[in-house]
Amino acid sequence: MILKGLAIFAVLLAIMQMPAPVRGQATKNSAVNQQKSPPSAPSSTVSPGVGGPTGRTDCNGAPCEDQQPRVIVSVPAPATAPWTTHDRIAWAASLVLVVLGYFGILLAVSTLKKIERQTRSLEAVASAAADNAQAALLNAQAAAASERPWLLITVEPSLNIENGFNVMVTNRGRTPARIVATAEQLTFAIDESYLPETPEYQREEAAGPSPSPIILVPGESAAIRKFSRNEVKGLCESPERFKRIEDWEEKLFLYGKVVYRDLIASLDKPAHETAWCCWYIHGRQNSGLVIAGPPGYNAHS
Repeated sequence: MILKGLAIFAVLLAIMQMPAPVRGQATKNSAVNQQKSPPSAPSSTVSPGVGGPTGRTDCNGAPCEDQQPRVIVSVPAPATAPWTTHDRIAWAASLVLVVLGYFGILLAVSTLKKIERQTRSLEAVASAAADNAQAALLNAQAAAASERPWLLITVEPSLNIENGFNVMVTNRGRTPARIVATAEQLTFAIDESYLPETPEYQREEAAGPSPSPIILVPGESAAIRKFSRNEVKGLCESPERFKRIEDWEEKLFLYGKVVYRDLIASLDKPAHETAWCCWYIHGRQNSGLVIAGPPGYNAHS
């Protein structure tokens, strides 16, 4: 880069020095031309002839027009002004400005390249910082989710009722949970694929005074629904439907949801939900109640 700059500087210096001999040559040629130029012809005046009353000469028997004198003027070539000290100083100043401008451009280009490299480095640092912040946010959300309560649903046989079952909710999280509402529904279907895509609940009730506790500490369980074999015949609309239940031609599904909040979280936080679905199996002597249904019927939030 330095050699290239010196070469350009030498070329500019050679170009700027060319006008001096050209001006001297032009001055010398002008002086020679002035020495070789012929002297101008003297002006001549034709006197009018004598012998006529009118004072005009005779041109072949006819009067001639007045003759105007012919004057030849020789204009000397303008002399070229010499290359004065002022011109030399102006030329040197122009040369210095050209050199300074050239090196200024090189410095500006180098500075812009450095700024571009620094900008790219800052962009990379900012991108890495954004990724780290996103990772920290995900870790914080994961930590908050691990510390929140999680209510899970299980089915247990009843100890007091034969062929009876209890739908149990258990807090498997790390903080206490407060149950704010529950909902349930009972329906008949040939198979779980015939259930509505979105669970439809008949009613949603607020949690109130009941044998089940409203607040569940970690590891604590409570029964939210009790069901027994003796209820099936009363739920069927006709003996024919009950016969289809006995022959497994039709199935009885019991599903619902539990709405709860984190006891130590602020009230502006959204509530959590745990959906559940069970299939009642009617046997000849014994019955069963198992977790079943599509994923949307067993979702957690």
